[in-house]
Amino acid sequence: MKLAFIVDQLDSIKTGKDSSYAMIREAIARDHRVYVLYQHDIILINNIVTGFSRTLSLTDTPHTNGRWYQTGDIAAMPLHAFEAVLMRKDPPFDMEYVYSTYLLELAQAQGAWVINSPKAIRDHNEKLAIAQFSQFTAPTLVTSQPHLIREFLSKHQDIVLKPLDGMGGASVFRVHGADHNLSVILETLTHYGTCTIMAQRFIPEIEQGDKRILLIAGKAVPYALARIPKPGETRGNLAAGGTGKVQPLSERDRTIAATLGPELLKRGLLLVGLDVIGDYLTEINVTSPTGMQEITQQTGLNVAALMLDAIEKTIESGKS
Repeated sequence: MKLAFIVDQLDSIKTGKDSSYAMIREAIARDHRVYVLYQHDIILINNIVTGFSRTLSLTDTPHTNGRWYQTGDIAAMPLHAFEAVLMRKDPPFDMEYVYSTYLLELAQAQGAWVINSPKAIRDHNEKLAIAQFSQFTAPTLVTSQPHLIREFLSKHQDIVLKPLDGMGGASVFRVHGADHNLSVILETLTHYGTCTIMAQRFIPEIEQGDKRILLIAGKAVPYALARIPKPGETRGNLAAGGTGKVQPLSERDRTIAATLGPELLKRGLLLVGLDVIGDYLTEINVTSPTGMQEITQQTGLNVAALMLDAIEKTIESGKS
């Protein structure tokens, strides 16, 4: 098979952690032909969505200072010439990202199979999408109006505020009822009442970790990556200094996954990362979910292989 990966700059990829790298390595091990391209390489020319792609092979030194890859010459190829196109560009989900989804959606109409569905990516803001499954969420408020946030804080006393377009725990604030910095926090996050944010009741189980549950083709990987905050922190994100500990799914985790998995798959989301704190769903990650390598390293379960299995099976069945 010819597989195209739309990724960040190859030199920025951390081969010991990155899920895209794990999938690329597994694909090459299965003798699939891997191509890489960047977001700006996706173009529309002569009414065909085309990618300036290059073949990619691996070197023997992925965890050293030596370059872990080799690439071939750049060639223009219609995206529908690939058996699958994996959109693995990290956020920010800015207008350039949105434009890419428009082009990828047009490529789909021309016969390309894009993972995840570009329309589904647009339709599922990673923070707001949890509102579609409110039976699993903590009390939540979404607004740009500071007085409503103050009322929410007065009711719950201990809340978390976060932007709707953030990643890696950036600009996430925990606020208590008597916080003297509340005004400046609200001014900063809402841009003086002009930017919509999310407020959620604080979930104390964050001390046991912010769990990342991976869904592949609608089914949960049997282990979660619990990202445990460092001392004095309330954010478990690895980018914020959290420590990753893999653990089996709890009964509640399995219930959430079993409910969301089939529905999200119907929407064209083959790979999803659910974030769960305690018993509560907090995010649905659909852009470039990660966590594969940590689970593999701590359990021996080859999660990237599960993903390649799902891709191969879908292609063999005619992508139906």
